[in-house]
Amino acid sequence: FPHPRFLTRDLRRIIMSIITLAGSPSQRSRSSALLRHAAHLLRSRGLGVVELGLRDIPAEELIEGHYSGAAAGALRARVGTADAVLISTPVYKASFSGGLKAVLDLLDEKALAGKVVLPIATGGSPAHLLALEYGLKPVLSALGARHILAGVYATDKQVRVADDGSIHIDDDVRERLEDSVDRLAEQVSPRGVVAHEAYDLGRLALAGGFSV
Repeated sequence: FPHPRFLTRDLRRIIMSIITLAGSPSQRSRSSALLRHAAHLLRSRGLGVVELGLRDIPAEELIEGHYSGAAAGALRARVGTADAVLISTPVYKASFSGGLKAVLDLLDEKALAGKVVLPIATGGSPAHLLALEYGLKPVLSALGARHILAGVYATDKQVRVADDGSIHIDDDVRERLEDSVDRLAEQVSPRGVVAHEAYDLGRLALAGGFSV
């Protein structure tokens, strides 16, 4: 494939596929707000992002773990074609959300193998950072993730969601999130190609997992 700087923004979106998984059902969740901001940053870099979350899977399928359900199958298909996955969760009582665990339980055993993974979490105090390191990351590793970027954690005071839906992120958190997004973007960008190699849309689409 041609080097990224020789690709149009649309072609870069075909090649790279990034999924976000929100572990909170609330659109006003601080962790979801950080995840949406990360998705915005990735799109501003010309990368395609598909946003998924608890709302995309019927509650019955989540609660009862319907692995064979249509929504669960669609989730696995999306994750299967992704080059990178961003996962966000609120931390409750020193643990990541049960809703996120229910979503992850619907994935295949090695669903995250070969993918870049960026965990994002928010909690009431800095001490809850341990839930990211010792709670969520081992689960991601069990799903085959071997390239897990340093997680981005913020306290509730560092991320605020106003009544109108606008988000205020403290400068420190914003900087750490932007650094992590930059690292992820570097990892999923195609490398080592001849600048003027001929290519066609059909081959690019097939490589990106799209039907033509």
